[in-house]
Amino acid sequence: MQFGLTLPNFGPYADARLLAHLAREAEAAGWEGFFLWDHVLFGDQPVVDPWVALTAIALATERIRLGPMVTPLPRRRPVKLAREAVSLDRLSGGRLVLGLGSGLLPWELEDLGEEPDLRIRAAMLDEGLEVLTGLWSGRPFSHRGTHYTVHALLPGAREPAAFLPVPLQQPRIPIWLAASWPHRAPFRRAARWDGVAPIKAGLQLDEPLRAGDLRSIVELIRRERGDLDGFDVVMSGATTGNDAAADAGIVTPYAEAGATWWLESIDPWRYGWAWQGGWPVEQMHDRIRRGPPRR
Repeated sequence: MQFGLTLPNFGPYADARLLAHLAREAEAAGWEGFFLWDHVLFGDQPVVDPWVALTAIALATERIRLGPMVTPLPRRRPVKLAREAVSLDRLSGGRLVLGLGSGLLPWELEDLGEEPDLRIRAAMLDEGLEVLTGLWSGRPFSHRGTHYTVHALLPGAREPAAFLPVPLQQPRIPIWLAASWPHRAPFRRAARWDGVAPIKAGLQLDEPLRAGDLRSIVELIRRERGDLDGFDVVMSGATTGNDAAADAGIVTPYAEAGATWWLESIDPWRYGWAWQGGWPVEQMHDRIRRGPPRR
């Protein structure tokens, strides 16, 4: 199992320089991944664009994997996202992981004029993934679908243009898809890619996914793919970092159920924040410095 962090991109963390500093500390403490939430609005909290922040993080670190966790693809233009992802993959030396989903929060979707229907957003996610990977191939690519069109011709030519450069990582930048349990369709979709980040349906954050649920998810993925070679199962949660026995009791059941990554959630709510007042940032930073639970 590998160990990473997942952090919000709003509130006191709406600061690309601070996030880059925390990523450096995380790398020194032994964490293997540093992932940002992707929000454009979050109440009255200040927000930083995750791609700007991830650029600063890439420049401040050398080994740690990084990426958005997760980007709602239906509210991003696939061509723009493809360009951002390739640029960051090459800048980071091939350390990008692209976490994607269909989106859940109404104030970032229908309230801003984005597609409100979840089934349509799921179709946009599928088609957007086809566009992303087609562009990353480095070969001339065109696409005319229900939601997206890509047909850029070379000047004076009839052939579609190639989207260059290609990602540093081959055959592609790893794609992890968010999926809500116990719905099966999102997990069947995720099985076609490189990883899955499961959550409880309805964002039931006070009722975390159980190890037994994860075991069922892993078996579903195995049936869909035939094997789990090269596939990541990403579990998020909270550990202390200073009580090895207690932390093992939290993490080990998920590792035994098939999780390949544990993402420690560094968010203010776990330390008692209740949507008002200052964040408990010192406690949050201290948890980063303590390092992964395996230590």
